[in-house]
Amino acid sequence: MYVKNRGEYASKHVLPKKLAILLCFASFFAGMFFTNRMWMVPDAKSIVKKTSRTGDEQHVDCDMKIKVLKNEDNSSRGISGSQHSIETVDKAISDLEIKLMAARAERETVMKDTIISEDLKNVELTSRRKYLMVIGINTAFSSRKRRDSVRATWMPQGEKLKQLEEERGIIIRFVIGHSSTSGGILDKAIEAEESMHGDFLRLQHVEGYLELSAKTKTYFATAVSLWDAEFYVKVDDDVHVNLATLGMTLAEHRKKPRVYIGCMKSGPGLARKGVKYHEPEYWKFGEVGNKYFRHATGQLYAISKDLATYILINQDVLHKYANEDVSLGSWFIGLDVEHVDDRRLCCGTPPDCEWKAQAGNICVASFDWKCSGICRSVERIMEVHERCGEDKNALWTANFVQTTRSSSSGKIHMRVQA
Repeated sequence: MYVKNRGEYASKHVLPKKLAILLCFASFFAGMFFTNRMWMVPDAKSIVKKTSRTGDEQHVDCDMKIKVLKNEDNSSRGISGSQHSIETVDKAISDLEIKLMAARAERETVMKDTIISEDLKNVELTSRRKYLMVIGINTAFSSRKRRDSVRATWMPQGEKLKQLEEERGIIIRFVIGHSSTSGGILDKAIEAEESMHGDFLRLQHVEGYLELSAKTKTYFATAVSLWDAEFYVKVDDDVHVNLATLGMTLAEHRKKPRVYIGCMKSGPGLARKGVKYHEPEYWKFGEVGNKYFRHATGQLYAISKDLATYILINQDVLHKYANEDVSLGSWFIGLDVEHVDDRRLCCGTPPDCEWKAQAGNICVASFDWKCSGICRSVERIMEVHERCGEDKNALWTANFVQTTRSSSSGKIHMRVQA
């Protein structure tokens, strides 16, 4: 009974033999399938390729490091040899930056200046023609007779003035601002004179003797905005000028980028109030009685385009001293500027300039030191012109491109154009 019952119990719970074998095979194959999916062995070729690529990268990286080290070594060895090239590149970059800033400042100045005509505003500054020099004759509302005496002597008029600009590249203008009462009788008188002669440069400036430094700064900033010249000249309206000789003198320095030309002096900074040329800021120059730094006398001086551009760009921060010639000189202190002391720019009136002219050493400018100009210039400038003036055809025949200067006699030899 016991055995029988046990056999019956087992037969009820044991799977058929064939079904068990089938399940075993199914489990085996399922295990093999999933094992291959999860633990696939990388292909030998891919391992070789990856290894070789890594080796190549390491090889290239080493080569690059070697080349860099070699370049650094060669560079360190060639520093002294390439110093000149580096300085040349730095100067070129500096010049481009100056030109860029100047172009921006020029455009802003022209667009803001309400006294410049609409025709000038429409002119592209980059396409302006080149001039040799711009001459600004400093004048005042009360100086009508002085202006007429200049027009009657060394300054061409009418068509000759236009011809001078077109053929000789020389711009000449009387420089004046506005009265404290804008549009008043003084301004109208200048407007009437301008309509007659067409030889004024009006500035955004209020006229006044104590404002000469500001006027000078505004003149150079305005002139370099309007005309692209190699030199910018300031002269007083009671000084006699020989234009051809001035042009030849400046042409000697045309390859110099920053040049300041005039009769250099260094007078004392006057501390006592009430005297002419009193300098309120005398204390900046040391003890009482100390002299100013070297600067050109104010009757006539010239600066190159780079310096005029410097004034244009920095006009808002340039300090003004009591005397305008001192102010101009101070603006160039600390800059790489060549000061040219040329005594032909400050000859005396006859007989001084006459003797020099007879000796072949014609003066650029003549005036009396005691008057800071020609004494009684309205009455005497014609005499100075006749006795000390250059040949009437010199201005139209002189070649301003090539000049030579004799070291012994100081004469300028002009090459006449064909």
